[in-house]
Amino acid sequence: MRKLRKVLGCQSSDGFARVELRAALTELMFNVIMRMTAGKRYYGEDVSDVEEAAMFRDIIKEIVKNAGTSYPGDYLPPLRWIDYGGFMKRLYELGKKTDRFLQGLIDEHRKKKESEEEKKSMIDHLLVMQASQPAYYTDEIIKGFLLTQLIAGTDTSSITIEWALANLLNHPNILEKARAEIDSQIGQDRLIDESDLVKLPYLQNIITETLRLHPPVPLLIPHYSSDDCSIGGYDVSCDTMVMINAWAIHRDPEQWPDATAFKPERFESGDGQMNRLIMPFGMGRRACPGAPLAHKMVGLTLASLIQCFGWKRTGEEDVDMEEGEGLTMPMKKPLEALCKAREIMNRVLS
Repeated sequence: MRKLRKVLGCQSSDGFARVELRAALTELMFNVIMRMTAGKRYYGEDVSDVEEAAMFRDIIKEIVKNAGTSYPGDYLPPLRWIDYGGFMKRLYELGKKTDRFLQGLIDEHRKKKESEEEKKSMIDHLLVMQASQPAYYTDEIIKGFLLTQLIAGTDTSSITIEWALANLLNHPNILEKARAEIDSQIGQDRLIDESDLVKLPYLQNIITETLRLHPPVPLLIPHYSSDDCSIGGYDVSCDTMVMINAWAIHRDPEQWPDATAFKPERFESGDGQMNRLIMPFGMGRRACPGAPLAHKMVGLTLASLIQCFGWKRTGEEDVDMEEGEGLTMPMKKPLEALCKAREIMNRVLS
C-alpha cells in the first residue's frame, strides 16, 4: 500500500503522471525481503533505523556495482598476483563490511526477547534451529542464507516486473485483457490478495512470457560437470564450468513459433512440452528454491499496479526494449511511463 500511495502521490493536474518505476520497484523488493528476514524496513518512510538503513543501502550499491564488473584477472590469472586495479582489495573490504552488518542483525535477534504473539522473522526461526542443531546452523551458515536471499530475491524480481510493464505498454491490447481479467475476478471494491493469484491465469501467462523473453539471469547460475559428458556435440571434461544460456534457449526459433514476439497466449494451451523449455530458475535438483516466492511477489505486485492504475507510454513510440549489462539483465534505460489512479484507489485510501 505504501508503494501504491507513492505512485499516486506523483499525480499531475491532468490526471496522468510521469513516473520512473525502477527505483520504486527495487525499494519495494528490498523492503519485502528484509521484512521477511529481519523484520525491518530500510527504504521509504518509517525506516527501522536511519543509520543502519543508510549502511545497508551503501552495501547493496557496492555489491550491485561490483557484481556487474568484468575483472581482467578472471581471464589473465597473472593479473591477480598484482591485484590489477585494486579489485580484490575492494571485494575483501566489501566482504568484511557485509559480514559485520549481517552478524549485527543475528546478534540483535539473539539478544531480544519476543512475546509469543509477535511475528518471528527468518533470522528468529534460524536461531531456533541453531539451538537444536548448533553444528549445522552456525552463524556463518545463517549469514550465507541471508546474503543469498538478499542478492537472489530482490533485483531479479524488480527487473522482471519492469520488463513485464514495458511489454504491456508496448502491447496495450494485452494490458487491457489483463485488466479485464482482474476486474472480473477481483473487482474494484478491494485490493488484490495473494490468494487471488490462482484466479488470474492470463496474468500468469504474461509473467511466464516475460520470463521467457527476458530471464533476469540470462546465463543462469554456473554449474560444474560431475563427469565427462557430451553437450550439443561438444565433449565436456569432468569438473568443467558449464554456463546455460537460458536467453538463447527461450528464443530458439526451432522451439518457439514467432520466438521474439510477446505472446502470452502461447501458454494458454497448457502444453507441458512448452513449459518444459522455460528455465529462468534453472531445472532439476539445482533449480532456484525461491521460484514460488518470486512468482508470488511478481504476480501480486504486477496485478496491483494493473488493478489500481491506468498506464500508457510517455509518447507515441514504443518503449525501448534494449537490454543492459550486468550479472542480471535489466532494461538499458529505466522504464518511465504515464499512470493515472483508477477508482479503486479513492475507495481504498478513503
